Amino acid sequence: MRRSWFRPRTSARPRPVVPQALVALLVAAATVPVTSSASAASAVSATSPASAVSAVPKTSAASGTSPAVRSVAGTAAAQSYRVLQLNLCHSGVNTSCFNGENTVQEALGVIGARQPQVVTLNEICRADLARLASAMGDGHRVFAPALRPDGTPVRCVDGDEYGNGIVFRATGATNFSGVHATQDGGSERRVYVCAEFADLTGCTTHLSTTGTVAMAQCKATVALLRDRGAATRPTFLAGDMNMKYAPLFGQNVQNCNSAPFFRKGDGDVQHVFAASMGFERTDVIPMRYTDHPALLVTLTRP
Repeated sequence: MRRSWFRPRTSARPRPVVPQALVALLVAAATVPVTSSASAASAVSATSPASAVSAVPKTSAASGTSPAVRSVAGTAAAQSYRVLQLNLCHSGVNTSCFNGENTVQEALGVIGARQPQVVTLNEICRADLARLASAMGDGHRVFAPALRPDGTPVRCVDGDEYGNGIVFRATGATNFSGVHATQDGGSERRVYVCAEFADLTGCTTHLSTTGTVAMAQCKATVALLRDRGAATRPTFLAGDMNMKYAPLFGQNVQNCNSAPFFRKGDGDVQHVFAASMGFERTDVIPMRYTDHPALLVTLTRP
């Protein structure tokens, strides 16, 4: 008989016996509670130094926003502080982006929907400030006109003063403003304007369209505010800086930034610099009646 090279199928192999001690260990491990991500974040918040941050997922590349970084440094008392930056192109001089009353109405709608603690404003007329303040509970507001080379205010087409402003929900601030030392030689001398509360300083500016001049203006304003931010005083500067982050050509706005400040932007020329504050998120909101989106940066403060 020819020998088969295959062995006959045997019955099923006996199952291995698991020692009872190992079973007990596996059951015990399965019953250990798992710490949720929110609890883990809270634990980090309670123990991390003031500069600690942890990354959260990036926003869509199409939105052009900066990566969101969530602060875990604050104490349980830290509160969100929303800074809304708007360039409204409302002078009427630049007819390519001027849309009259529609622009103010759109800005009022964004303020009502987003409920910021402060709105920083570029390219507005002085009268716009009071109207926008009505949507902010008529809090503290300040305006500074851009200036002609002879020192007189730049004017909107209706004769009103043209420049920059800030509106807060809070009250009780003092104001300071100034003309940037470096100018581009054009018909508009760029200015900055600030409001200072007992526990916070906020500023806005609209910089030159000449890159090297804009960089000098930006660095000087950050330097002006550095001591406040370094003294653990919540401090921010927001505005149209006319510089982008890491452009292929031209000035990189990040080169203006220095400790203790950090920067967040809209993917284009609007930016917020902040010191002695945490960061939650950036939102870029399309605007129909001006040539810039609304930039909403949610910070944290004690």
